[in-house]
Order: sequence, then structure tokens, then C-alpha cells
Amino acid sequence: MLYRLLADFIVLIHFSFILFVVLGGLLVLRWRKVIYFHIPAMFWGAIVEFYNIICPLTPWENHFREVGGAERYESDFIENYLIPVMYPAGLTVSIQFILGCLVVVTNLIIYSIVIWKYRKNRKHEAGHSGNNRQSEN
Repeated sequence: MLYRLLADFIVLIHFSFILFVVLGGLLVLRWRKVIYFHIPAMFWGAIVEFYNIICPLTPWENHFREVGGAERYESDFIENYLIPVMYPAGLTVSIQFILGCLVVVTNLIIYSIVIWKYRKNRKHEAGHSGNNRQSEN
């Protein structure tokens, strides 16, 4: 049971990381320092897809499932909903390439919004500081 829980925990971490890779740029809109974590994660996610690399979390998950007797556990949320999303049936190199492109394009769109908003805020702040100087004179 402990090994099954460890495997499920790794799946949750893995799934969370995938969400962060795809949508983590949205967090940058709120917390700018997240960019230092998201950019490397995004590149890793794209490289994994483009070069068909196995994520290091996958062998750990498989190990814990095997040690825990994977054939014995009943179906649960993780097995039914997360694993098929992360490891879809019929996944090919071509599909992985498309997924990698989706990661890149999604994040280009998100970071375009981040940059636009950042520039807008800087322009707005510069306008206010200029108004303050004029009112002081």
C-alpha cells in the first residue's frame, strides 16, 4: 500500500509539473520571479517531447508500482484520469513532436501577454511618476 501511495504521489507531482510546463507562464503574471523556474521547466518539457526522452519521474513511478504489486490495486482517480492524460494510448513520436510544439506555442502566447502587461505597467508607472514631478513644481 505504501508503494502504491508513493507511485500515486509521483504521478501527482509529474502531472503538476506538466501543468506548470504548459501553463506556468500565467503564474508569472502574478509573481514575476516564477519565471526563473518556469523557463527551464518549459525548455525541459519541450526537449522531453522533441527528443522522446523519458522523464526521470516515470521510472520511479514504474518502480513503485511494480514493487507495490501494480496488478493488485483497484482503479482510482489517478489511474483513470491522470495516467491516460500523461501516457495516452497510441502516443507516437509525431504526436510527441506536436505536443512539444504546443508547449512552445502556448508559452510564446503567454509570455507575449506577460511582456505586454509588463510594458503597460511600466508605461503607466512612468506616467504617474512624471505627473508627480510636475505637481511638485
